[in-house]
Amino acid sequence: MAIKSVGIIGLGLLGGSIGLAIAKHCPDIRTMGYDADPEARNAARDRGLVQTVCDTAAAAAEKADLVILCVPVGAMGFAADAVRSALPDGVIVSDVGSSKQSVADTLRAALPDITVIPAHPVAGTEQSGPEAGFAELFEGRWCILTPPDDASETDIGALSDFWRSLGSKIEIMDAQHHDLVLAVTSHIPHLIAYTIVGTASDLEEVTRSEVIKYSAGGFRDFTRIAASDPTMWRDVFLNNKDAVLEMLGRFTEDLTALQRAIRRGDGDALHELFTRTRAIRRSIIEQGQDV
Repeated sequence: MAIKSVGIIGLGLLGGSIGLAIAKHCPDIRTMGYDADPEARNAARDRGLVQTVCDTAAAAAEKADLVILCVPVGAMGFAADAVRSALPDGVIVSDVGSSKQSVADTLRAALPDITVIPAHPVAGTEQSGPEAGFAELFEGRWCILTPPDDASETDIGALSDFWRSLGSKIEIMDAQHHDLVLAVTSHIPHLIAYTIVGTASDLEEVTRSEVIKYSAGGFRDFTRIAASDPTMWRDVFLNNKDAVLEMLGRFTEDLTALQRAIRRGDGDALHELFTRTRAIRRSIIEQGQDV
């Protein structure tokens, strides 16, 4: 199956970047897009995020070979309902959500007779909205597909080829395993960032604004992560709560062990931990996953 037309529902960072990446890498693919926010639709027209900005989600989906839902995971059901009546025969419906099992369950319930292959391009920035998209966002990044057991190899191959054409590397993964992995690599780090920045905000009055005035590199990195879209991340934590709570429990245990080492003056334990984590950073750089 060759994908010749793509409908993008949601024209923020990811949806807009998909449209721009298609224009850059696959100019023969037709793109249609819709966003529930009229101002976002106007901005998408101004930036040329897609070839046709539609006034309804159904209009963006009705002639598509592939429909990608680029909305917060909590809104997937609403987006599926909005396009359901317009979906043509043979269409593939996918998404870009950061949690996969809840999305798979929601879309299967909403679109029982449609081929649904959830996906997660592991790429993004702390920016959001149609102004944030750029064509190179997916280049060299992983896109994880979590197809259901009954998905055809032809459809999986077509979606894989599409993402490869935008510069992504492909991984096929079980949805529950995806959610556990991403809880460690993405969701818990965001939760920590939101927490430490919130703590610093609470301390501002006590420290007479010195926390923000004298922010060192580590705190600045946390503030970058904590600047991410609050609606998107609220939905991620609510929809991947089991995996997040499991990993948060493990993190809490490790944090308690670290507190114990500091209290006891156990320099060897601290040095061993810092050495091991430094090696992980080097591995991320070696695999080309540093921004």
